[in-house]
Amino acid sequence: MKPSIETIDFHGIEAFRLQAASGARAIVSRLGGQVLSWQTADQRERLFLSERAVFDGSRSIRGGIPVCFPQFSGLGELPKHGLLRTVPWDDAGQNCRDGYAMLSLARDADAASRALWPHEFHVEVTVVLEANRLDVELSVDNTGDGPFSFTGALHSYLRVKEVEQTHLQGLTGLEFRDAAKGNQIRRDGAAELTVEDEVDRVYHRATKPLLLSGDGNLAIHHEGFPDAVVWNPWEKLCATLPDMAPLEFRRMLCVEAAVARQPIALAAGESWYGRQSFVALS
Repeated sequence: MKPSIETIDFHGIEAFRLQAASGARAIVSRLGGQVLSWQTADQRERLFLSERAVFDGSRSIRGGIPVCFPQFSGLGELPKHGLLRTVPWDDAGQNCRDGYAMLSLARDADAASRALWPHEFHVEVTVVLEANRLDVELSVDNTGDGPFSFTGALHSYLRVKEVEQTHLQGLTGLEFRDAAKGNQIRRDGAAELTVEDEVDRVYHRATKPLLLSGDGNLAIHHEGFPDAVVWNPWEKLCATLPDMAPLEFRRMLCVEAAVARQPIALAAGESWYGRQSFVALS
């Protein structure tokens, strides 16, 4: 099987279907520059996408891997998670060879972004699909005449069979901000993270690989991003989200690569990039 990329209609929006030589597939939406699906070579779906997700651009698409820029969450005066989740991105290049498929999408500052955040930028998302591996790289170029600082994330929603039976290893000993408990600063002393209630944690200096286990094993690694975010809304918060079904919190866990505690500062002409990688081990 040859790797390929084709343009498709996905729930009424334009998207790209990537296929690797192994048969692995991914779907990337032009709206938001967002990965919406990742199926490994065994055709198992590895990303969560809500059955009530909205695809008309009125809100961000609930699931997949949304891009948060130039603000993570509500850590600033901009709309939550920034400016790029509900706008169309441009095709910035495709490549299919040696068994993999690669797609880049890009977004530049425009009148709407400048009205809220008066800076010039060029942002790219590059998705590389291989046999049982998915790499998502976010790059930011300061194309203006002055400096700016930003926070952001690859807000990855991972599909799990049952979140209460899921375990995340690799965070032991790290300091984290617990947004679900009044932004307390705590240190994780557990051997692994399990979900039994709402979880909303920003782990600092999270540079080690992570392992998500339960129904299969998924290795997670990021570079360039100094923080890792773990989020599950649990039953009470999930019930307030119009684009999630009441029990869908059981089928997802967000494990995000993030810039949250300390913003990245870019002088005019400078660039930054970060990458999040997923490898399906079983």
